[in-house]
Amino acid sequence: MDLSNENVVHVKKNGIEYLQFRKLLEYKDKINHVYTLGTDWDFRVSKIGKHIVTDEKYNENILSYEKLCKELGMDYKKIIKPIQDHTNEVKIVKKHINENEPDFNCEEYLETDGLITGQKNLILETTNADCILLLFYDPVKDIIANTHSGWRGTLQRISVKTVQKMVNEFNCNPEDIICCICPSIRKCHFEVDKDVKDMFKNEYKDLDKKQLKEIIEEKIPNQKWNIDTVLINKIILKKAGLKEENIIDSKICSVCNSNKIHSYRVEKQEYCLNIALIEKI
Repeated sequence: MDLSNENVVHVKKNGIEYLQFRKLLEYKDKINHVYTLGTDWDFRVSKIGKHIVTDEKYNENILSYEKLCKELGMDYKKIIKPIQDHTNEVKIVKKHINENEPDFNCEEYLETDGLITGQKNLILETTNADCILLLFYDPVKDIIANTHSGWRGTLQRISVKTVQKMVNEFNCNPEDIICCICPSIRKCHFEVDKDVKDMFKNEYKDLDKKQLKEIIEEKIPNQKWNIDTVLINKIILKKAGLKEENIIDSKICSVCNSNKIHSYRVEKQEYCLNIALIEKI
């Protein structure tokens, strides 16, 4: 199965599969990026925070990083990985912390869900298993960002906070910023109860009725609703000043394609993780 479409390329090479965004490939002399595919490997390496792995599993998963990065010409030891916790915390990365190993499990990035840098050879990582991952690039200021926006992060508008921080810290113009939306759970499968529906309806009451109707669809009267978190991010990013043509959606549902993409809704408590990486070169 090939997941390529007008926005993404599905690469199959040396037993490895991954996606790359056609728009970001226009800048392949300046940045490198990837979203992993395949359910036969895992990228969970947490030793602090939630979902801690054993030493044996950690060492096994490190091999996944080595294999992927070798194929992409990246040095996995340059990866900076936040310890995600569905927050709206976005941090600036100025340097690598650990010596001769990736920046995994650093207290500096505890409860952090977005990273921004202007430095070269620092690989920003986020992980998902249904949540939205957003790869940002400003080709004018040469700034990259990588943000995890699950439904809680979307409620906290972390995508907009990332843009605001790029503007405030690096003088980026929102009209120059490209945002690529990686595979995630889509409206077709993101079914919620009334409590979550009400949270979204209250947070996004500033949107017009037509937009709200598109975002929140009642499936079972007064019991179940489907929510389009991808569309929400598109709307609020556009309101934040990004051009519509610079908001690039992979158009891929992680649940519909759970044979290629890890999905919490499908795998339940035994779920594994895919990753998105972006690096200035």
